[in-house]
Amino acid sequence: MRSIVQIIFFLFAIIQLNAQELNCTITINSDKVPGSNKQIFTTLQNSLNDFINQTRWTGYNYKNQERVNCNMSIIIDEQNGSSFKGSIQIQSSRPVYNSNYSTPVFNFKDTNFSFQYLEFEPLVYNATTFESNLVSMITYYVYVVLGMDADTFSQYGGISFFTQAQDVLAQAQQSGYKGWNQADGARTRFSLTDNILSPTYKEFHTAMYQYHLHGLDLMSKDPKTAKENIAEALGILKTLHNSRPNAFLLRVFMDSKSDEIVEIFSDGPRYETFELKEDLIRISPLNAEKWNSIK
Repeated sequence: MRSIVQIIFFLFAIIQLNAQELNCTITINSDKVPGSNKQIFTTLQNSLNDFINQTRWTGYNYKNQERVNCNMSIIIDEQNGSSFKGSIQIQSSRPVYNSNYSTPVFNFKDTNFSFQYLEFEPLVYNATTFESNLVSMITYYVYVVLGMDADTFSQYGGISFFTQAQDVLAQAQQSGYKGWNQADGARTRFSLTDNILSPTYKEFHTAMYQYHLHGLDLMSKDPKTAKENIAEALGILKTLHNSRPNAFLLRVFMDSKSDEIVEIFSDGPRYETFELKEDLIRISPLNAEKWNSIK
């Protein structure tokens, strides 16, 4: 009996040790692509899900309940032989302490999504050389998702992951694919990486930590203090806005959090929202209608 228990414990330990970092679902929509051969997209979708969920991305041991939840939705707009163009939407979330609620952490759409792919070709990331734009893009966003998640649990906790994303970017910059270089526009992988690792935007990391660990995670225990801490986190973003109006990272944050912010301050313990709403309108005028709906 003792030996059986030991074996079970050993197997459980192996499962825990080998648990991957992500619990991610990738879907591919090819409705815009004419033709009857849709099997290639099913094959690619299955291969991407295996690639992202079965690869060890870090040296950390994640327990099953610690795996980061995310979705990547790929829309294919064009196909020309083995060449594909479209967009990818990346969304991640994490559970809020002592609740059934999952908070959105990262929500980003990349419209510079193009790649070469032959059905059944292996998807493998090579850390020393650029081989595939598809694999590099997925790998890049894996590290961004892990970094954003880590930022919500410890101050500047995501920096090591963001640095790994930067390594992927540096490797891909000579590939000729759009999104990796400064000249490719404002809402790109280059801009995201440049902003998120710049000391100029260090307040973003502080706000992520304050908003989640000292805000949302405190909500079940002390909702009034939690609201105050979330408002303080938004005040930190206001400081960032004052020094860098229309900062790219502010839009990234609000694309994930605007609906949640409205819910937080429209429910629960009373919180004076007049000044908060004014600040939110300055930080994110595109969401002014939402901010004005806060009661």
